[in-house]
Amino acid sequence: MSFDIAVTGLNAASKLLDTTANNIANVGTTGFKRSKAVFSDVFASSITDSSATQTGSGVKLAKISQQFSQGNVSLTNNNMDLAINGDGFFTLSSVDKGLVYTRAGEFSVDKDGYVVNSNLNRLQIFPSTGSGSFASGSLVDLQLENSTFPPQATSNATIGLNLPSGASVPGTGPFDPNNLNTFNHSSSMTIYDSQGSSHAATTYYVKDAAPNSWSQYLYIDGTAVGGANTMVFDGAGVLQTPASGQFTYPAYTPTNGAGDINLTADFSSSTQYGTDFVVNSLSQDGFESGILSGVEIDANGVVSARYSNQASEQLGKVAITLFNNPQGLQQAGNNTWTETFTAGAGRLGEPGTSNFGLIQSSALESSNVDLSAELVEMVTAQRNFQANAQVISTADQITQAILNIR
Repeated sequence: MSFDIAVTGLNAASKLLDTTANNIANVGTTGFKRSKAVFSDVFASSITDSSATQTGSGVKLAKISQQFSQGNVSLTNNNMDLAINGDGFFTLSSVDKGLVYTRAGEFSVDKDGYVVNSNLNRLQIFPSTGSGSFASGSLVDLQLENSTFPPQATSNATIGLNLPSGASVPGTGPFDPNNLNTFNHSSSMTIYDSQGSSHAATTYYVKDAAPNSWSQYLYIDGTAVGGANTMVFDGAGVLQTPASGQFTYPAYTPTNGAGDINLTADFSSSTQYGTDFVVNSLSQDGFESGILSGVEIDANGVVSARYSNQASEQLGKVAITLFNNPQGLQQAGNNTWTETFTAGAGRLGEPGTSNFGLIQSSALESSNVDLSAELVEMVTAQRNFQANAQVISTADQITQAILNIR
């Protein structure tokens, strides 16, 4: 009986060593979670046996328990590297396994633009609805398309400036954009038509004879758009006319065949103070066509594509899955797990909500293996093995002594 009990001890020590060796081997594996060998005693009895005289039958491996504690997060120079700070798993689509889950966020882009891991499993996101929200009830593959981002015609502009209160009425008239003596000041910006072509939009400012009154003109590519627009300020230099602070100009038809440019300019932040003429703000909402220049992923998992024309759009939000019992997940290799009945049904959610972790871009979660602790565990396994081997040696000596009795 001693031989059999000692053999179970040797097997247990061997399993402990195997588990420790696997942990040590993966100390540098991104997203790896260490395993712990759990043992239980073997006790054979029947209703006629007395527990007071039973010695037990050895030990057996009860399970290999995965330890899902947080690993250290290390920064990288790749914004496609992702780490989860907190609970949850990245959700991936596998060709042969369906949905799989991982803590290893080493992602790259394949030839078709899909964001994948080293095993070509595709990262899953909640698609954008186009209104700043996301369809959290559905999953799609994250794909970065190299198609051209369409242009947008300018429709709104914001012009914030100061017109000097001490300005004099020009001595020469009428207004002529080609004669500097017929106007006081001007400013210019680039606007875009429906085809993404740029046009020079210049606004001119002429001091009127009436106090606190100015005439404003708009020219696009040297062509007048409408006539004079009156700007009137009160005694404190605050714009009073137009009451809305905005001028809506007549449509301008580009000569390149693009659609009309219908421009509204907001001057509500403009003033008339005693200082010099200065343009404080100048912006417009149009842009030319662009190509994909980069991708950003924020802490809440929102994936935004950046384009060469300075435009951006939200592609979706990284989907995270939580399990009631992550230790019940089935290891599938390549730093992935699959769902099991023991783990419970996966619960999809958005990063940063409820108890779902946050996303950190340009970072990776290291293995949670403590090398010092594993080395101690290795020595323990070695001692256990030696002790059980000694039991076999002692039992053999006793057996030999019995056989040698004459």
